[in-house]
Amino acid sequence: MNQIRTLADELRSKITAPDTPKKGLAPKVKTTAKKTSKATDPLEAQILLDIRSYDTKGHKSMVHVRFDEPTVRLLNQFKMATEVDINKLVAFAVKSLFQANPELKNIIKHFIQNIEL
Repeated sequence: MNQIRTLADELRSKITAPDTPKKGLAPKVKTTAKKTSKATDPLEAQILLDIRSYDTKGHKSMVHVRFDEPTVRLLNQFKMATEVDINKLVAFAVKSLFQANPELKNIIKHFIQNIEL
């Protein structure tokens, strides 16, 4: 009976004692490095690279844009997640809009031609 008690005492002391690495084994190291949120989709990664590389130096400040509340929240979250300035994102988006929709440029050209007549 005494042997059982001493064995139980030994087990209790081992359980409550701090972990000591065993000889010959490397201690376990917990890594708390946060995972980077790299996009797995090449298109998503490319668009983010394009936005980051878009140069806004020498651009004029032209408008004060008003957004609805959910869009403002989304833009702020985008800025925190990617560290991309909102002005750069908006400038990139407007340029992409005009490149993707050349009919907008045609509307502007048509308007200018009508003014000059």
